[in-house]
Amino acid sequence: MLDHYKVARALRERLLSLAQAAYGKGWWEAYSDVASAEYREFIGLEAEASSVEVWHVEVVTGLLQTERYARSLMAEYSRVEPIAPAIIERRVELRMRRKEVLEQEAPVSLLVVLDESVLKRQFGDESVMYEQMYSLAADSVRPNVTLRILPLRAPHPVSAESFVIFSFGPRNDAILHDVVAAEGLKDSFYVEDQQETYLHRLVFNTLFEATLDADASRDLIVRTAESYWRNPS
Repeated sequence: MLDHYKVARALRERLLSLAQAAYGKGWWEAYSDVASAEYREFIGLEAEASSVEVWHVEVVTGLLQTERYARSLMAEYSRVEPIAPAIIERRVELRMRRKEVLEQEAPVSLLVVLDESVLKRQFGDESVMYEQMYSLAADSVRPNVTLRILPLRAPHPVSAESFVIFSFGPRNDAILHDVVAAEGLKDSFYVEDQQETYLHRLVFNTLFEATLDADASRDLIVRTAESYWRNPS
């Protein structure tokens, strides 16, 4: 069929790659015992995306969480809905495996905007937060990661809940449309309507324009680590 329609080589390779992916199971399917179908679909989008843009106002985004921070976050939630320790450990393992997209041969391009409040919202003890702050600072210098902080003491151009935009290929050559999603504690939601995804991108761009630059964002993260989370003992 590809020959019949004289599909260009580059597009042909991408179509065949997508077809192979559709017939094969992702590694995340092995975690169906601890991850809902919606969450596994979220991870699948993350694995297939060429770029991921994240706005988060509540917690450090999953791809940049340390193991101890993720464990503390899940343990806190288990106070509301009890979760067996073994399940928590398995979910932490899953979250850490997601970070492989940042280190693979063709790593995903990750652009993250965090509200400053995320840096000061405690999960775990001070050492957990201190480690997480310095992990963020280290991640911010990765060539495929852009991390910006939206400061509290600045005019906020728009109010929006946390969301993620997945993009698949160059803007003018993408086979799949952008998908907007939200990673919740239990479930995820998805928006594929082009008008809605366009509006989310406008919101993201507006928030990004109000952030501190890369150096100032990194400096704020480190200063927060030292002033809020450094334990003298």
